[in-house]
Formats: sequence, structure tokens, C-alpha cells
Amino acid sequence: MFKFVIVTCLSFFLLAAGSVLAAAERPNFVIIMADDLGAAELGCYGNRRHHTPELDQLAADGMRFRTCYSTPLCSPTRIMIMTGRYAFRTGWFNFYGRVNSPKKGSPAEDIGEHEITFGDILKSAGYATGIAGKWQLPGTPENRIRDCGFDEHCMWLWLHDLADGTKHSGGFERPGKPDRFWHPGVMLDGKYRPTTPEEYGPDIYTDFVIDFIRKHKDRPFCVYFPMCLTHNPWDPTPDLKHPGKKTPRGLKYNVEYMDHLVGRIVKELDMLGLRENTFVLFTGDNGTKGAGKGKVTEMGARVPLIVSQPGAIPAGVVSDELVDLTDVLPTIADWAGAPLPSDRVIDGQSLGKTLRGEPGEHRPWIFSYLSDQQMLRDKRWLLEGNGQFYDCGDSRNGRGYKNVTKSSDPEVRAARQRFAEIVKDLPGPENYPNLIRRK
Repeated sequence: MFKFVIVTCLSFFLLAAGSVLAAAERPNFVIIMADDLGAAELGCYGNRRHHTPELDQLAADGMRFRTCYSTPLCSPTRIMIMTGRYAFRTGWFNFYGRVNSPKKGSPAEDIGEHEITFGDILKSAGYATGIAGKWQLPGTPENRIRDCGFDEHCMWLWLHDLADGTKHSGGFERPGKPDRFWHPGVMLDGKYRPTTPEEYGPDIYTDFVIDFIRKHKDRPFCVYFPMCLTHNPWDPTPDLKHPGKKTPRGLKYNVEYMDHLVGRIVKELDMLGLRENTFVLFTGDNGTKGAGKGKVTEMGARVPLIVSQPGAIPAGVVSDELVDLTDVLPTIADWAGAPLPSDRVIDGQSLGKTLRGEPGEHRPWIFSYLSDQQMLRDKRWLLEGNGQFYDCGDSRNGRGYKNVTKSSDPEVRAARQRFAEIVKDLPGPENYPNLIRRK
């Protein structure tokens, strides 16, 4: 009820103030977030092992950011990107069920009731809203997805998603956990969707995204695609060169098939004549498994960020502006001409000026965290979760960083003091005993 009142008031404000662009002028949104994909896995970020032509082209057609931070783990990032808020506001410092994550039954756990998402904002502005892929947050389909502003969904399911008397007839990743890839568990608009051993989950979720775009092509829409790829165990994917066969196992094949699926979506926008009116954003939820995931380090939090809308966003730009995923919600609201909620703090800042090619710094620092560790970065200096302090110079990919943790150089000491002042206003989970699991 609490959020319903706020969102209803937001809808009334939009209509009364006329602050939303006319329907014909409003851009569509396709927000894609790969699973366990650090920035270093893509060709446009310098990878020479993985062939990612679709994302490389998306970057060439738009703007690529050298430094974007998620959190180092799944659930906290999913809250961050949807709400535009850091964990000390939402309670999501860690993966659900672990130390320093929301207590069961606490207000922090019920995001559908207590948080406003970019889905809520756009739905209130008259957009069709949908989501496909991986949720990885608590709640049932009825209260976690629709109450977060998404009217249609096609999601990888867990057994608690099933209605009484319904059994999963497909594959399992482990006992009690339906597969997300081959013969997957799928929930389609609240109903169980049986699958076959030949069906590949990422294709099913992508088909839903494309069908959603086709169905709503004549009105403003937003579809959010938190992908299941490229999460381990890096199962074989369909072999694009040999239809009907599978690739070997491995990260390379998963990255390349993920790239193919992004390409399918962008090509569909082109075919429907929607590309120039569609804001496409691609990112990841945390670093790659075995190469940073779960660690409060730059490798754990640095993810790709590519944003493209031909004619509205300059092409071929590589930006040094700092971004973290709290910036996604205010950017979407800005681009849609919709106001932000006035009853709460939104930590992110709109990228609108940067994306329009206007001068000026986007933000002076970005922030990441996991459990009781914090990470802070500006364009030169980096404080990682273990307390190590680095002079990064002009580098953004980990190369050439100098560990200056023990340095007494006046410039280093001044930078550390400035960081300490910033962190004082970014409290950790120890300040929220009523919301957070402490053991």
C-alpha cells in the first residue's frame, strides 16, 4: 500500500504537470545486464580471445564507458540498478540469506512494497514494461515482479515459484534448483511453462524480449533483460556454425553466444524501424567468475557499460566519465522526461548530459561494496575493500596501478583524507541491526 500511494501520486503528477514527453516522442528502453561478466571479457574492452562483434558494433554506434562499477555480487547489484540507491538505503549489502543481507520479514526484504524501480517510474509514465531472464531476489512472482513495475515477465524459476500442485518437469542444476540453460525451469507471466531437453533457456528469454518489442512497437515500452549468461558452469551453447549441435563447454562460448543474443535484439529493433527511438543499455552485474566475482576489488566491480541510440547519442565515443549502476535509474527517468520520486534519496546521477555530448564532469567518484567492505574510486585514486590504496594514473583496466597504501607522500595523504571524508557519509551494515542479518 505504501508504494502504491507514492506511485499513484507520481502518475498523477506526470499527467497534471505534463512533464512526460508526448507518446510519439518518448524513447523506448532496452536495458540488458549480463550475468557474471567483467568488462575485460569483451572485444571492445580489449579482449582478444572472445569474438563479440555485436557488442563491439553497439559500442561503435554509441558510447562506451571505460569505468563502470556494479557491486561484486548478484543480488546487491540487482537492487542497485533497479532503485538507483546504495545498500545503506535499501539494506542490500550482500547476497540474500548471507551475513549482512536483509533479515527475513524485514522491510528491506520486501522490495516490491518499499522500493521504487525504474519499472515503476516508466509504468507510471504510461510505458509498457516487461522483464526476462534472472531475478535472484526474494518473493513470489505475484509480489516481486509486478510490484516492482514489470507487467509481463519470462523468468528462470526456482521451485518456490511454482503454484501448489505444479511440478518442474525439466532439468536441474543441482537438487532443488531447476536448470537455467538446457531444459530450463521457466515462469511465463506467473504460469509454469514446460520445456524440452532441446530448449535453451537464454533463447527462450530472448524470444520473449523480441516478442514483447513486437507486441508493443506502437507505444513506448521498456524491457529489462537480466540475462542468465554468462554464469557458470559455462555449459555448452547452441553452435551457431553447426545448427542442431552444441559447442564445447567454456566461458568463451558463453560470452560469444551472449553477444549473439544481444545482436538478435538490436537487429529486431532495426527491422521494426525502432532503433533510432530506442535507448539500448548493456552492462553486467559483477566481475567474471574466477576473475574478480565476489571480491571487493576493481576486478570484482568493473563491468562493461555501453549505451546507444543513433541520432541521440554520439557514435564511437569512449568516455572517461565515472559511472556506477545507481546512475541507471535517474538516467532512464531523465531520458524519458519523467521526474524522480520525491520521497526518497536517489544516489545515482543522470548520465543525460554526458550522453548528449554536453561538457562537464558526470560525477567525481563512484562507490561499490559487499557485506562490510567498501570500495571508492575517482579518476586517479582507488580504495579497495581490503584497505589497499592505489594511484591509477590515467589507467582504467588495472594495468600500471601503483600500490601507495603505505606511502607518506603528501599528495597520497591528501587523497586518502579526501576519501575518508567521503566514506564517512556512506555507512556500512553495522548501522542497521533491525534490518540486517548479523550472523
